[in-house]
Amino acid sequence: MRKLKRNLVVVTVLFFVCAAAYLNWSYNNRWGEADTAMVEAEDAAMAEAEEEYLKSVSATGEEVSTGTSDYFAEARLTRQQSRDEALSLLEKAASSESASAEVIDSAMGEIAVMAQYTMNESQIENELIARDFADCVVFMGADSVTVAVPAPAEGLTEADVAKITDAVTSSSAYTVEQIKVIEVKDGADVPDAES
Repeated sequence: MRKLKRNLVVVTVLFFVCAAAYLNWSYNNRWGEADTAMVEAEDAAMAEAEEEYLKSVSATGEEVSTGTSDYFAEARLTRQQSRDEALSLLEKAASSESASAEVIDSAMGEIAVMAQYTMNESQIENELIARDFADCVVFMGADSVTVAVPAPAEGLTEADVAKITDAVTSSSAYTVEQIKVIEVKDGADVPDAES
């Protein structure tokens, strides 16, 4: 019975990973960006990507990177690297010969959650681009979701924030209070957060 349960979890995780890879592949082919496959999500990926961006902003508020497109590329890369590391650790824990059934089940559950985050992030990003945002990056965690979008100099309008909120709430179980919007402005402005 335990092997059957474990095998079902493995098959489910593989399904989610394959679906996430397909969504990423179709997104990249549709929009023409060369972006490696976005693997699983984890809470630390969101925090690390935000931290990397904040490091790129100097104390005077001047942006170090050359523009918003660099931010999105760097954020996706950081998110992917963090997830790859987390996935690797979880896979090692699950495949360890000394691992108990509880550890294996827990690791497989975390992998499934990460795969679900990846699929939801990709879906939300695709929907926002379809809603006329030039680019975006979504970071999902257990208690919140952060959406970074390019913003004009005057900032996002209420209608823009409503589009983002609608895309997130319609594709996930997050509430409006759990959504954080980061405006990524080209130039010297520090991103503003709205919810």
